[in-house]
Amino acid sequence: QVQLVESGGGLVQPGGSLRLSCLASGNVDSMYSMAWYRQAPGKQRELVAEITRGGYTNYADSVKGRFTISRDNAKNTAYLEMNSLKPEDTAVYYCNSRIKNVASIILDYWGQGTQVTVSS
Repeated sequence: QVQLVESGGGLVQPGGSLRLSCLASGNVDSMYSMAWYRQAPGKQRELVAEITRGGYTNYADSVKGRFTISRDNAKNTAYLEMNSLKPEDTAVYYCNSRIKNVASIILDYWGQGTQVTVSS
């Protein structure tokens, strides 16, 4: 069984910062792409940032220059550093990863989500 668990969400004032973490646990053999998505109330889930195993990154235009995605392959963990946060960044943030388990089966996994609220 493989699980993705996010942490680090919370309430922050506009202009503030947060760091999200996503840990893959269980029968993980290796992790391929890792990504962060978000879903605001009444809106569709959208890609925020993604990173390949080799470190290539891609960002949504709305977060470029403010958010940074990174990963630690040895720890099976991805991070999202969020700076200069705006009220419009308020959403539930989800971690997503393509993972090969110890039985060599490759599947996409989602975390349970962590709430980020940007408000004064």
